[in-house]
Amino acid sequence: MATSRSTTVSRFIAAPREHIYRAFLDADAVATWLPPGSMKGIVHAFEGREGGAFSMSLVYPDDEASEPGKTSDKTDKFQGRFARLVPDESIVWATVFDSDNEGFSGEMTVSTTLSPADGGTDVTMVCDNIPSGIRLEDNEEGCRLTLNQLAAFVGG
Repeated sequence: MATSRSTTVSRFIAAPREHIYRAFLDADAVATWLPPGSMKGIVHAFEGREGGAFSMSLVYPDDEASEPGKTSDKTDKFQGRFARLVPDESIVWATVFDSDNEGFSGEMTVSTTLSPADGGTDVTMVCDNIPSGIRLEDNEEGCRLTLNQLAAFVGG
């Protein structure tokens, strides 16, 4: 039996859980904080509700030397749905990359938990069923960068 490929990244954010939760349900907000590093986010579709679908592209800068994107040389396009929402506590996304490469196939689940902490919120992001074409170290680093940008976005 194959084992699930997973990563877990946590970060304290000096903002209330409500502000962080809302940042996951707003398309413009997600386009701003989700893209790791210098990538740019483009939202194609977004229904910020449980069961709602979304589609997005993460685009690498033209001047950045990087591995080829999952969808094209400079783009990672994915679609998904809000599999579960618990207001101010957790967000679960089920996502699939648009790629012809078998190494990026399958549904990856991203579960984000918002736990109360003194002066803010502990945010934990768990990625399960990471496609085999994604190095676990790269996934961890991407999540770390994303949480840093989320913190900056919500002011924490």
